[in-house]
Amino acid sequence: MTAPSTVLITGGAGFVGSHTCVELLDHGYEVIVVDDYTGSAPQVLARVERLAGRFVGAVYELDIRDRRALSAVFDRHTVDAVMHFAALKSVGASVRLPVECYDTNVGGTTALLRTMHEHGVYQLVYASTCAVYGEGGPVGLDESVPARPVSPYGVSTWMCERILADICRRRPEYTVLCLRHFNPAGAHPSGLLGQDPPHAPQNLMPSVAQVAVGRQQRLQVYGGDYPTPDGTAVRDYLHVMDTVEAHRLALDHLADARGLHVFNLGAGKGRSVLEVIDAFSRASGRAVPYDFAPRRPGDVPEVVADARAVARAWGWRPTRDLDDMCRDAWRFQRLNPRGYAQSARSPKPKD
Repeated sequence: MTAPSTVLITGGAGFVGSHTCVELLDHGYEVIVVDDYTGSAPQVLARVERLAGRFVGAVYELDIRDRRALSAVFDRHTVDAVMHFAALKSVGASVRLPVECYDTNVGGTTALLRTMHEHGVYQLVYASTCAVYGEGGPVGLDESVPARPVSPYGVSTWMCERILADICRRRPEYTVLCLRHFNPAGAHPSGLLGQDPPHAPQNLMPSVAQVAVGRQQRLQVYGGDYPTPDGTAVRDYLHVMDTVEAHRLALDHLADARGLHVFNLGAGKGRSVLEVIDAFSRASGRAVPYDFAPRRPGDVPEVVADARAVARAWGWRPTRDLDDMCRDAWRFQRLNPRGYAQSARSPKPKD
């Protein structure tokens, strides 16, 4: 196998997907984007092109469960590999709406796989999640830890991983890299790209940012009685730019060996909710008022990555820390206080 040159990105206008588009365009790849904009906005891709100084090869607004529309994209383009980000990723929403979660995440993945197979595309980088592990602890979880997901989101992603494993066992032509994300956060350092959920944010960093900018009055801290040092949930946060660098490296390593290969992407250090609030307050120079609320169904006390496997295999290690995440997330939120649709001004990318 040779390294892919044209990559189709599902969910390419989303948070991690859009940053991945910039990373790949910066490194000479041709990029095709499909997105139904459920959790994103069309204007994001104009910012991607501005940052990269190149046009995205093509953009298609579609739901990947629509196999006819998806197949037409593969008919129009020679696709070498696929990066699959399109999914419903909210733990809380998956608990409230499990059928929708399974339909989108599992149904979308099977539709994509059938379409890929029909068009002879056998290389896939799948954006998985640490939610497949379920409850962890202060010791980092490596890829050998059995999956015990506790939310429909985690279960749906684990089901997709099992489907991918079955395909790779049955079809030796496939190469699939599953990258289990441990809480991507932050933003592009330019302030042009960041995390802008279309509804009330479910993740901590954009919630804190919206309070700091005055878009929300107070932060809800879900659970103050966890068995952690300060009683709040602990997560392993990874800068989105480190995350997408790993995805770009994955393309270089699709040729290493066929079959399914799973890697954790994390910093290897847990941070509590209160630690994140404190770090963001320092970065923004603004207090972030908060109230404690009951634990949310599907949440777990502590999840931290052991990401040594990907370091050994590819030499990838994160180079940015929590302060960098907060600084960049604040720059994006400050320049885009109401999100992409109503930016305060159009920031100029840094040299």
